[in-house]
Amino acid sequence: MTHVLPPNSPPRRILAIWCARLAIDRWRLAEGCAEGQGADAQPLALVADTAHGPRIEAVNRAGLEAGAQPGMRLADARAVCSQIGVRPSDPAGDLAFLENLAVWAQRWGPHSALDPPDGLVVDVTGAAHLFGGEEALLNDAARALARRGLTARIAIAPTAGAAWALAHHGPAQAILGPQDDAARCLGGLPVAALRLDDDVLLLLRRLGLKRLGDLSGIARPALARRFRNRRSAAANPLIRLDQLLGLLPEPLLPVIEHHPPLVQRRLLEPIRHRELLDQVVGDLAEDLARVLEGLAQGARRLELGLWKVDGDVVIRRLEMAAASRDPAHICRLLAARLDDIDAGFGIELVRLRAPWTQPLALLQQDFEAAAQDHRTSLAVCIDRIAVRLGEDAVRRPVAYPSHIPERAQRWRPPLEQPLPSQGELAFHNRPLKLLDRAEPIAVLYATPDGLPRRFRWRGAVHEIERAEGPERIAPEWWREKSGARLRDYYRIEDGEGRRYWVYREGLAGDGRGGAPQWFLHGLCA
Repeated sequence: MTHVLPPNSPPRRILAIWCARLAIDRWRLAEGCAEGQGADAQPLALVADTAHGPRIEAVNRAGLEAGAQPGMRLADARAVCSQIGVRPSDPAGDLAFLENLAVWAQRWGPHSALDPPDGLVVDVTGAAHLFGGEEALLNDAARALARRGLTARIAIAPTAGAAWALAHHGPAQAILGPQDDAARCLGGLPVAALRLDDDVLLLLRRLGLKRLGDLSGIARPALARRFRNRRSAAANPLIRLDQLLGLLPEPLLPVIEHHPPLVQRRLLEPIRHRELLDQVVGDLAEDLARVLEGLAQGARRLELGLWKVDGDVVIRRLEMAAASRDPAHICRLLAARLDDIDAGFGIELVRLRAPWTQPLALLQQDFEAAAQDHRTSLAVCIDRIAVRLGEDAVRRPVAYPSHIPERAQRWRPPLEQPLPSQGELAFHNRPLKLLDRAEPIAVLYATPDGLPRRFRWRGAVHEIERAEGPERIAPEWWREKSGARLRDYYRIEDGEGRRYWVYREGLAGDGRGGAPQWFLHGLCA
């Protein structure tokens, strides 16, 4: 299907921005150092935990020169560069940074969209003349990105696919005009410019198709038959090729800036006393309640910022169990977070914002007053406990679809609606207390597959008087690696009447490791 533009509309122009070293640039900006200086002068890698150990997600220039590469295991990187520093990677932070960058990039066009994990696309149709042409627009974008400390490659083309291909594999600041022959101009780029999955790229290379121009030499029906079962665009080179040439539409999901409700007080005289601060917070809570009422929203998360005279900023955050815009309730919760505030030379600005809101219908004040007179709502009670004990102090276990005991439940917020579940099977008999992590024990048993007779746990020896089992639980092959071993669970009772839930991991001679190991997983009533 050909994407048809309205008559007399300018040709579509897309700006692609590829922040090639986004994670490292973010880390360097957080450290406050220039490239190659300060902490960035030493080799450093950002790593993520995987099933095969820590793996490098990004590495700085000093690390690259020392031999470390993204995708390498940390153990291998240390073999070539023993002094390499390690920091945990932050994909969620990178995505949040990219979202803010997408809003900032709307200075070059009215719409921008994410191209995760490290790219953006901006629709600059009809906007280039405001900068003096597309070349001037690219120069302005390059300068602005460099001022923000980002290493970026940019390009403009009629489609998002072509712009992405040029930004990743074309010359610097490339422009593909609307009248240019895209198939001819992009024919020399590698097939990786089609944004395909790694397995598809490997297959194309094995077929001898290394350049985009090579695909034009193959009959389309032959490629269609070879990839007829590939429905997603990233797995089908024909779909990607049509999107690149503009033969198939590729809608962009625009990033829309969200302005959370915010109120603030800029004080004529800095305040240092707690009574005055409570009065200001109370006024802000009243203002925020009116703003939220006008939006028919209630706050789920609040953020109170205090700007001091000496330039220090104190932020206090809290999250409520249910949406609320009750000023008294908000003041009561915030008051518990202000006990350790040191005003120093004084606080000159107080800001209260609600970064997370939910719809909250308007209620008649008489009904609310009646509810407060007779009882305290559950949400208010939970909020007060959470403020005193911490955000994670009040949680609720909910069933999770897994037959592995430690995965069968997950902790969720107390008032969150539970997900649909099939419930626990009736024959499951689980202990009253399940340890967070199963503890290894030494067990004496009669035969390799027999019942346990004695075990040692935390330095004490327990003689087993009664044992029941086993209940065999197989590993979840779709979630675990192939070497995972099955478990045989036993309910046992020692000579003093204490009951335990233990399991043996693996079977003798199962070919998945050495001798079976025993663990204590729970305590029964």
